[in-house]
Amino acid sequence: MSSSRADVTTASPTPSRPTGPISAWDRVKLARNPARPHTLDYLAELARDFVELHGDRSFGDDPALVGGLAQVGGRTVLVLGHQKGTNTKENIARNFGMVRPEGYRKAERLLRHAGKFGLPVVTFIDTPGAEPGIGSEERGQGTAIAESLLTMADLGVPIVAAVVGEGGSGGALAIGVADRILMLENAVYAVASPEACAAILWKDATKAPEAAETMRITAAELARFGIVDEVIPEPVPAHERPRETILAVGAAITAHLDALDARYPPADPATPDRLRADRYAKFRRIGTWRESVRRERGLPVELAAI
Repeated sequence: MSSSRADVTTASPTPSRPTGPISAWDRVKLARNPARPHTLDYLAELARDFVELHGDRSFGDDPALVGGLAQVGGRTVLVLGHQKGTNTKENIARNFGMVRPEGYRKAERLLRHAGKFGLPVVTFIDTPGAEPGIGSEERGQGTAIAESLLTMADLGVPIVAAVVGEGGSGGALAIGVADRILMLENAVYAVASPEACAAILWKDATKAPEAAETMRITAAELARFGIVDEVIPEPVPAHERPRETILAVGAAITAHLDALDARYPPADPATPDRLRADRYAKFRRIGTWRESVRRERGLPVELAAI
């Protein structure tokens, strides 16, 4: 297990922050800063009695995704999170936070455990995407992600997800089907990386900064679209003040767990069905658009998110 870096308050040797207005590409670079706190750092500061659980009971364990039981905010929860490294050796061991099929099958197993015992779920999202190698495809990467999505959608317990760094593609969404989605101000959440988007749209990965602006991947944009429920401010970038950031995320998670408990009382037999129905409605609203026609100048139809 990585040791906590929550007591570090000095700036990383990596350039810490942009000097002018913060663009979407600046946010991407901040989200990728290797000194940002990772899942185990959050657990070291916020969780008591964390017991890590391993393996998918089919192939093996995946250190790129950690999970287990812990006391968070005065309650027992199941925690899941992508885990990157802070140096080359750790990143190789953790596969740079890119989860393989056995990692997502481990997540599915632990999510079912939470559902069986009525435990709330907390997830930390921070990955460039799922592992894309041949071995992962041979072991059913797409199916593993789909099964994790299905399991979260059908879970009868509250789920809070926090995007704390990169939220990349299906690899992030696989543990992101939550009743409340929180996001750090300098995190990003997208269907693909800006480089991949630029390579697809313009056949030129160097247009990644332009793609980042076009994709609307920042916390503020996603909150405006109703995808993210709360943006957690970073007055100072997380890698410069990790403990402050961790405590802010912890306070937000606890507040949302409390609110979910009040809205969906654990002792109420109707709670599981209400959670499923409301979670379904939440995600069905994503991507809903309205049309408006600007007739006065014969301009084309505009699309606006509801």
